[in-house]
Amino acid sequence: ISVANNGNGSAQVAGRCIAYVRPATRIPSALLHVVPMPAWEQRELVDIAEIVGGGTPDTNNSNYWDGDIDWYAPAELGNNIYAESSTRKITQAGFDSCSTKMLPADKTILFTSRAGIGNTAILRHSACTNQGFQSLVIGDADVYFVYSMSERIKKWAEEKASGSTFLEISGRQLETMPVNLPSLVEQQAIGSFFSHLDDLITLHQRKRLWFAK
Repeated sequence: ISVANNGNGSAQVAGRCIAYVRPATRIPSALLHVVPMPAWEQRELVDIAEIVGGGTPDTNNSNYWDGDIDWYAPAELGNNIYAESSTRKITQAGFDSCSTKMLPADKTILFTSRAGIGNTAILRHSACTNQGFQSLVIGDADVYFVYSMSERIKKWAEEKASGSTFLEISGRQLETMPVNLPSLVEQQAIGSFFSHLDDLITLHQRKRLWFAK
């Protein structure tokens, strides 16, 4: 909350966004009644992000593996905010051999679409994924603002998912998710607020683990 009261306007955006973006977050009710701001616009996820699937090179072809291209599988994401480096890497020949796509750094939110729907991470280096993802390449929106909606997107995707063997959400389905968006300036303020808050949480978690040793 101290972050929200630093005088740069974050107090205004915090109250109106937290219930929408992170409904489980507890904040004083005073922040929910602040200076009115312009109405948020209802859009679809496809309006702000390209939904990109992945693919897997032939696992029996050694020429496709142990290269220098990051290639993610869903189990790697864990609880980290950022995806820095993949466990397995593929070669250029492996990349060219399958349907995986190169995803841009700092513009992509990895999103698992099966066997654990809705795990997310912001991509820090250009990479590709297997077919267990429907990643969000953000266009006309703030990346961290969209990332902060991860729980809401996850819940919506789980409700819409289908499949006989395991539940899965398709890219076409994910594109249609309704989202409410403020102006880009307000998105950036909200994204900055949550980025700072997440940094503080991570710092305190590390301190707790260090003192527990």
